[in-house]
Amino acid sequence: MKAYQRREADHARLLQRQARSERRISNLRLLVFVLGIGAATLLYMLHHYPLGMAAILAFFVLLYIYLVKAHGRLQGERKITALLRDINSTAIKRVTGGWHTFPDHGGEFRDDRHSYTGDLDIFGENSLFQWTNTARTFMGRLELSRLLSGVSGNLDHIKARQEAVKELAPLLTWRQRFLAEGMMTTGRMHNQEDLIAWAGERHEFLEKAWTKALIRVCPLITVLLAAGGFVMDIIPPAFPSAALAAQFVFLAWKGKELGRTFSLAERYGEELRVYHKMLRAMEKQKFSSRLLMKIQKGLRGPRGTAAHQQIGRLSAIVDAIGNRRNMVYFFLNILTLWDFHHLIALEKWKRQSGALLSSWFAGLGEVEALASLAIIRFDNPPLVMPQLSGADEAFFESEDMGHPLLVGKRVHNDVALTGATRVLLITGSNMSGKSTLLRTAGINLVLAYAGAPVCAGSLRASVMEISSCMRVKDDLGENISSFYAELLRIKEIVHKAEANSRVFFLLDEVFKGTNSRDRHTGARVLINKLTATNSIGLVSTHDLELCDLEEENDKIANYHFQEYYEDNKIHFDYKLRPGPSTTRNALYLMRLAGIDAAAEGEN
Repeated sequence: MKAYQRREADHARLLQRQARSERRISNLRLLVFVLGIGAATLLYMLHHYPLGMAAILAFFVLLYIYLVKAHGRLQGERKITALLRDINSTAIKRVTGGWHTFPDHGGEFRDDRHSYTGDLDIFGENSLFQWTNTARTFMGRLELSRLLSGVSGNLDHIKARQEAVKELAPLLTWRQRFLAEGMMTTGRMHNQEDLIAWAGERHEFLEKAWTKALIRVCPLITVLLAAGGFVMDIIPPAFPSAALAAQFVFLAWKGKELGRTFSLAERYGEELRVYHKMLRAMEKQKFSSRLLMKIQKGLRGPRGTAAHQQIGRLSAIVDAIGNRRNMVYFFLNILTLWDFHHLIALEKWKRQSGALLSSWFAGLGEVEALASLAIIRFDNPPLVMPQLSGADEAFFESEDMGHPLLVGKRVHNDVALTGATRVLLITGSNMSGKSTLLRTAGINLVLAYAGAPVCAGSLRASVMEISSCMRVKDDLGENISSFYAELLRIKEIVHKAEANSRVFFLLDEVFKGTNSRDRHTGARVLINKLTATNSIGLVSTHDLELCDLEEENDKIANYHFQEYYEDNKIHFDYKLRPGPSTTRNALYLMRLAGIDAAAEGEN
């Protein structure tokens, strides 16, 4: 956190110096303007030669233009400095537990039907995405959501991401500058799909040589006719008028198509400048990890042109198109067919780079996602990289494992599902920590498969498919009760497990929507069935009768949480212990809530 605090203070001081410099340049611009006008006026009054007056004016005009550009550059630098200050302020909040206030929590990625994201708080408020995400582009946010939503690629891909995260973590200056460049927009960035689709389109009309020749020659002829008819009066005005009318009709004929193309290009105008800066930052940084070097290598055009240069060219064309909004352009466009010249430039760009736009954006998004995961490693040095295996047999073994999102109140436990043990049956009283343990194991596996460090002293696991059944809700739209929705989720888990998939399952109070006898019978059948597959997992329950399964099935091990009472209050240490639970606290908790359960029972 000290690094963030120091940087926040440094950028705050730099921002003050830049503000003072900006004010000085503004005052200097005004002074130059006044001196220029004064000098020109004085020379005119003293009857000096016009050439001298023009030279003085030219000097002051050039100096004024230089100051305007210097002022613009300083404004851009000041905005970046302010963003860097805010980035470090945000980082301090993340480290100290204030990340719950971050506005981007990825709620649009939440899917209650997903096999685990809803149960493990991957998206939405107080989620893993909210904690770690710094991606700004649509593709970056999408890529991070994809990495957190399931095993992406094989074991080699995961290890490549781990290497990239390790390399990016200490590159704090580069990561923050990269993020700041991505924040140089006025709002959330658009989905790039429309731009990518546009880059793949072709205007056959403009591909023909005679069309290009016509667009270049016709304006030249029209300008000459206008000069001869309207200026020099050597030909009848009807000729240039007819030429201008013909070009107006030509523009109107393609007006809808031109408008759609230019509107789309302009919509991404601000973002293209951002992509240009972010891609340039990626290309200029020297990387050594396999994945980052591969992404960097892919940021090239067909002739070896850097991606940021190609995006810069597109941005320049789009900026020129923005001039269409003024009235002078309207008349100039009729005279020169300037819209078609812009369209030809866009078509040329698409032929050269359009097909690569999708891969460039994908690479940019992947680096954004990896940079987000690198924050976890930088902010939490004690966290370790997991050791993952592609072994056929499913296993999970962790020491001192805690929940990464529980800042300041984290409790660590050891969890081992190795050898003959396939299921840990977790018992314990209400609020003792059973559900949190399941989520802790699940969310750490999610981080591991994404390529990030995990909240544990050590973690070894095979690559498995994570599936949970914890927060199942009814679906009124589909007319499905919560109990039936739970059955469907469990059916899906069993189907995957029996299909020889390696599944890491997390089951919290299974069959809680039915009577105790059916719940007990169904849970016994389900747990025994899962132990017969190449899957492993944790099952929490209040049914202490299920603890007998350990004696019947050597693939099941009992563990429990317990509480203690002090000063008429209930306390939990959230430590996992071997064996079945021996305590109950439901009646006590009811009395704490003001419900006299004993009295109710007597009536």
